Amino acid sequence: MNVNNFKLKNPVCLAPMAGVTLRPLREFFVRLGVAAVHTEMISCAGLYRNNLKTLDMLETSSMEQPVIVQLFAPEDKILCAGAEAALKHNNNFAGFGINMACPMPKITRNGSGSALLKNPDTAFNMTRELKKFGLPVWVKIRRLESLDETLKFIELIASAGADNICLHGRTAAQRYEGTADRNFVRIAAEKFPGLIGASGDVKTKHDILEYINYGCVNVMIARGAIANPWLVCEGLDILGYNKFNGVTSEQQVKSIYELGKAAELEIGERQAVVLIKRMAAGLLKGMAGAAALRQRAGCSNNLNELLNIFAEIIK
Repeated sequence: MNVNNFKLKNPVCLAPMAGVTLRPLREFFVRLGVAAVHTEMISCAGLYRNNLKTLDMLETSSMEQPVIVQLFAPEDKILCAGAEAALKHNNNFAGFGINMACPMPKITRNGSGSALLKNPDTAFNMTRELKKFGLPVWVKIRRLESLDETLKFIELIASAGADNICLHGRTAAQRYEGTADRNFVRIAAEKFPGLIGASGDVKTKHDILEYINYGCVNVMIARGAIANPWLVCEGLDILGYNKFNGVTSEQQVKSIYELGKAAELEIGERQAVVLIKRMAAGLLKGMAGAAALRQRAGCSNNLNELLNIFAEIIK
């Protein structure tokens, strides 16, 4: 697939998730078959100030390509300063992402994230200026109150040079509650062929297929991938890319063990424990005895102890 100069091997991508899309998890989902992954949402102000913790979020590996670096900022000068710092630190990114969708107050209070939906001129300038760096620009937005407002915003961003516009069917006011309105996504995909990506309530393989049938060029899986990582394989199967006949209990447990070991090396024991506990329910989905395993794992704060619980099953 060629999405406006961005080559994808299939339409299934991993969405950016704060505190979740860490490097070992991105690598894990690439192994499952996603066509592209995103970094966490990264502050351009932090990059410009050379904040070490922020710069560390830019680290990537050869096992997770292509990676889109997801940035947030309140205006174009800060965005471009952050983008320049990002490329100086790591020039292996396949594209830029601009977050205009995050509804959380700590992001919106300074004009970033979904606050930009109310400032279309600023959003236009940010997209246009970021395009000057020469990389594809993917913009993540939410629907506005009306369909007409949403389509006008998309048209403006498209005219600024956006290569992909991922539309989430919830308003900023909804945050993560309620239901994503797929009708907005369907109409946008029809009106802007080859440009619209889909996000929101992607929980089953049929959700993925439905968005693709609307004419979306790609589908971003977020919380659905945490609840069931095998959704990636199921989605690729129903789209005709890779055959998936399910996963055995041994494979499920082994995947947790391997993810834990990789995470320990890359992000340290404490974060690895948090990650494994967060992913355990999804990775063990449908397995007999999974509830008991999760209960035992939940009481452990030591990675080796935690992984040994799963290693016993493998043996």
